[in-house]
Amino acid sequence: MRAIVAAAASFVISTSVMLADTAQERLKESADIFQEIMATPDKGIPQDLLNRAQCVVVVPNMKKAAFVVGGQYGRGFAMCRNTSGTGWGAPAAVRLEGGSVGFQIGASSTDLVMLVMNKHGMEKLLQDKFTIGADASAAAGPVGRTAGAETNARMDAEILAWSRAKGLFAGISLNGATMRPDMDENATLYGRRLNSREVIMSDMKPPAAAQPLISELDRYSMRSNTGGAARSVDHDHDHDQR
Repeated sequence: MRAIVAAAASFVISTSVMLADTAQERLKESADIFQEIMATPDKGIPQDLLNRAQCVVVVPNMKKAAFVVGGQYGRGFAMCRNTSGTGWGAPAAVRLEGGSVGFQIGASSTDLVMLVMNKHGMEKLLQDKFTIGADASAAAGPVGRTAGAETNARMDAEILAWSRAKGLFAGISLNGATMRPDMDENATLYGRRLNSREVIMSDMKPPAAAQPLISELDRYSMRSNTGGAARSVDHDHDHDQR
C-alpha cells in the first residue's frame, strides 16, 4: 500500500512539473483568472467579502490526479493588503497540496481563489505550513456580487474558497489541504529564498510581473483602512515568540 501511495504522489507531482510554467507566467495567469471571474455578471466573488478580505490567494491550474489514491498539487500566490491599508503588497509564492484515499481514476485541472478574512487567518498564512480547516476555519464561498452576508456560517470562516473548472465557478471546500511557502518561486521573483512572512510583512517592491494582478485587485476591491492589521499580526507573532 505504501508503494501505491508513493507512486500516486510521484505521479501527481511529476505531472504538475511537466505542465508547470514560470513564476512570471503564473502571475499573469492568476491576473487573467481573477479578472475573468470578477467580470462575469452576478457570478463573481461577493463585493463586500472582497472589500473586507485581508489577503487573496490565487492558485491557477491546480492539478488533481488519481489512480487508487488521489492527490492534489498547485502553485500560486498570496497577496495581502499593505501595511498602510491603501493597496496590495508583494505576492508570496505558495504551494497547495492535498490528498484523498479512494478508488479513483482520472485527472482534472481547477483554478482556485481564496479569501483570508481576518488577522488569525492571515497569521496562519504566514506560517511555514498550515492545514485548511484544521488550523484555520474554512468554508465554500458564496457566489454572486451581493451574496456575501447571507450565511452566518460562512461569515465566521477565516478562509473562503472558490473553484473554476470547465467554465463553472462555485464555492468549494478545501478542508484537509495544506499550504506552505514556495521558496524556490520566491527566489525566482526576488533573487533569494524567502518565506511568506518575509515577503508579505515587508514593504518590498512587487515584481513587474505582479502588476497585472495588483491592478485587478485594486480594480475590484475597495481600499480598506486595515493599516494596523499587518503590523498587529507581526506584533502578535513577536509577542508569542517572547
